[in-house]
Amino acid sequence: MSVSIILSMAGGLGLFLFGMRVMSDSIEKVAGAKLRRILEIFTTNRFTGMVVGIVFTGIIQSSSACTAMVVSFVNAGLMNLYQAAGVIFGANIGTTITSQLVSFNLSAYAPVILLAGVLAAMFCRKEQIKKFADIIIGFGVLFLGLSTMSGSMAGMRDVPEVVNLMGSLKNPVMATLVGLVLTTVIQSSSVTVSIVLLLANQDLLALNVALYIVLGCNIGACTTALLASMAGKKDAKRAALIHFWFNVIGTAIIYLILFAAKEPVMKFIWALSSDKGRFVANAHTIIKIFQVIVLFPFSGWIVKLSCLCVPGEDKKVNYRESYQLKYIGDKVVFNPATAVVEVIKELDRMASLASENLTRAMNALITLDEEDIREVYEVEKNINFLNHAITDYLVKINQTTLPIEDLKSLGALFHVVNDIERIGDHAENVADKARERRENGITISREAQTELGELLDMVNKLIRYAMDMFARSDESHMQEVIDLEDGIDAREKEMQKAHVRRLTQGECTPEAGMMFSDIASGLERVADHATNIAFAVIAAEREAEAEA
Repeated sequence: MSVSIILSMAGGLGLFLFGMRVMSDSIEKVAGAKLRRILEIFTTNRFTGMVVGIVFTGIIQSSSACTAMVVSFVNAGLMNLYQAAGVIFGANIGTTITSQLVSFNLSAYAPVILLAGVLAAMFCRKEQIKKFADIIIGFGVLFLGLSTMSGSMAGMRDVPEVVNLMGSLKNPVMATLVGLVLTTVIQSSSVTVSIVLLLANQDLLALNVALYIVLGCNIGACTTALLASMAGKKDAKRAALIHFWFNVIGTAIIYLILFAAKEPVMKFIWALSSDKGRFVANAHTIIKIFQVIVLFPFSGWIVKLSCLCVPGEDKKVNYRESYQLKYIGDKVVFNPATAVVEVIKELDRMASLASENLTRAMNALITLDEEDIREVYEVEKNINFLNHAITDYLVKINQTTLPIEDLKSLGALFHVVNDIERIGDHAENVADKARERRENGITISREAQTELGELLDMVNKLIRYAMDMFARSDESHMQEVIDLEDGIDAREKEMQKAHVRRLTQGECTPEAGMMFSDIASGLERVADHATNIAFAVIAAEREAEAEA
């Protein structure tokens, strides 16, 4: 084989892989956040999950990316295994769309598509259009690579060594292993099937052999999700195994059918199109649809099988007391499309710790319980740890290919981390006052205690509404947040006036009065931080819409 053919083949493969990567990444940037929300909303049962999996994978052109996202959803607790099974089944059908596109041989239009994308990227000012241009560029490069590979494969027909090598792949098991290994290395069944399609088109590969290589590609496609799940929780590993067992069992069933009736199957697929490339693409699609039809009723059993393979439960960790991240970090599955969702869940947990700690500190102020005071300081250390760890993580993911919407909300997330940490600081300040009161015997009147308790209830209610608005993008509490914030400001002013009255009438000591005033002001500032949290992401989204 001449060096020029090898170089042409390698260059074409490189262009194809690069085009696929650019197109997939660009689609995730443009539509990743919207697709993620679709996954969250429409996966309540296995059937709708399957439909979403088909559409999702068809759009982003990668079952591996879809399955890896599902694994990260399961790891974060956003989806259970039965919902994940439906999406994974659908992803296996959606992944065949790439081979169908390739089989229509759009290579002749690749230069025009590429030029259109480049011109849009160079001369359009709107950022959104530029992102769509990246998708078009990726699509054009992909088919340019296909054209280059197809041309080099045409030259391979005159090389006896290549013809003999391809002709030696007669053993079904060996052909399946070739497909498995190639897909494991390339990390994309769509790419491998496309290469098989081109080889079949050039008469370098027998159609029955191509069929078995495609079966091997299906198993090899499980590698990405299996690798992604290794760092995750047990349910994440089980989700990856659902994908694995679906393909292994499905492949075994197809093997039995081909063993019993290979000729009728080949004739049926060939009857759909006399083009050899279309034969491979149609075979890929038919196999996947058949596997889903057969195995969908038994998806519950496949879930149970994955649970048998990964038995037991994750080690229980008291995240309130331990200095550990729960939803993000090195010990969980990372996926750019779900990274911000997981950060929000971690921030929600951090806010709960800060709110509980504030209540604990206020209780300690009244009861003077030394154990409560010590626990306030310990939890505050944990909150400070989370503050630094989450901030570092946000810096890290800012350097990845996040969806555009998520990228625009990163600045707001940095502010939210800071606001929650400040709420934690106010809890520590109250604990300091509690210890001061205990050591110096300072007495706070019943009336003052009641007023502080009422203000704390209002502040805690505001924090709950704020976190609902932030963590769940629930704007239904917007008016309550505004009213509560105004009410807390007014109530704090009334309390300060009442405090001055008690001082002038000698009903409390100056030390107690100063302590009361500081705590009331601190609770009012906590309300300000909570309000900032409530409107942080909403403000970022509206700013992004205005820019668009």
